[in-house]
Amino acid sequence: MTLSSGASAQDVLIRGATVHTLEHSQPKTRTDVLVRNGKVAAIGSDLAAPNAIPIVEANGRPVTPGIFGSLGGLGVDELGQYDSSLRADNSQGVRLHPEFDASIAFNPRSINIPVARIEGVTWTVLAPGASDSFMAGQGAAVTLDGATRSVWPSSTTLFLEMSAASASKFGGSRAAVLMSLQKAFAEARSSGTPGPDSLLSVDGKKVLARYLKGGRVVVRVDRAVEISRLIEVSRQIGFKLVIVSGTEAWMVADELAAARVPVVLDPLENLPDGADSLQPRLDNAVLLQKAGVLIAFMVGKPQTEARKLRQSAGNAVAQGLEWNAALAAITINPAKIFGVDDQRGSIAVGKSADLVIWNADPLDLHSAPDQVWIDGRAMPMESRQTQLRDRYLRSTQRTQHSAEGNR
Repeated sequence: MTLSSGASAQDVLIRGATVHTLEHSQPKTRTDVLVRNGKVAAIGSDLAAPNAIPIVEANGRPVTPGIFGSLGGLGVDELGQYDSSLRADNSQGVRLHPEFDASIAFNPRSINIPVARIEGVTWTVLAPGASDSFMAGQGAAVTLDGATRSVWPSSTTLFLEMSAASASKFGGSRAAVLMSLQKAFAEARSSGTPGPDSLLSVDGKKVLARYLKGGRVVVRVDRAVEISRLIEVSRQIGFKLVIVSGTEAWMVADELAAARVPVVLDPLENLPDGADSLQPRLDNAVLLQKAGVLIAFMVGKPQTEARKLRQSAGNAVAQGLEWNAALAAITINPAKIFGVDDQRGSIAVGKSADLVIWNADPLDLHSAPDQVWIDGRAMPMESRQTQLRDRYLRSTQRTQHSAEGNR
């Protein structure tokens, strides 16, 4: 039984599944999951179904938490030829704009969302991109159920970018970028009014001050030496550092683990990409995991490729990462990194029922979801792509029948 037509339902009993809770190292076989009012109400064997709620016979099929949709513009950027809503206007010079918030532009009804959702993706993190500055602005986690209120305020994050391109407005100097970062936080800590040489506006000061005491700051950076320097800067300033991309992170894995700095990486990144990424390795995730670093996975273009993230996780398994660790890297680990693990990322009593039932191994290229639930509501298992497929299949079938009738 599938529930694609019952999108308003918030109660369901999934019976006889192989449940990957991500709360335990091993899956629970022949296990039931009871969902009431959008929350996981019980997990166990032979659970009784309350009157009139839908029952899904899993017959041993895998059930996992919803998949993380990577970092980027899923639900914001629709078409590549338009100017991105993920970039602040820095046309007034190098003044920094931490007050820019990309989540305001999120469209919960974007045509790209169902394409990702029917592949098991239930939430994502909106991440602004730097234009001509290293400080991109703020983003946040969003749920992909189509609801107007989709942003999770507790997940608000500041995004920075440290690369040769982002340093271009500072004379191309990475040292100048670090110095400017420290100066910006010093301005945020001060009580004075911004002057003509200030990096921040009044609003920018107020926003950046929130990150002085443990706020989450994501930095896109690849070079090992700069990762080490950022760890030290984060200690001095007091923000909670997250490394994104980190193609050379394996070189400082022990340092990252000691500082409890997580890394969000693309497990397929293995080719040098300019001066910023000279020593990438396909086993980057494996080495970080062994060192005790909390890892999560991402893809390059989540607007169109978020659904490919689980396949990337499968490739990480081929490089030596344990299967459970790979699944965690696209479910519970990103939820922990972005502060939403109290409700997302694992299957546990009391948590939101973000669930996916698969027809086979969820990390296998040939598998697919049979049903996706977000907050207990069964999502329609169709997208614009499937609608076009079905439309032209019907047209082809009619043409074939007509040809056969004319013989």
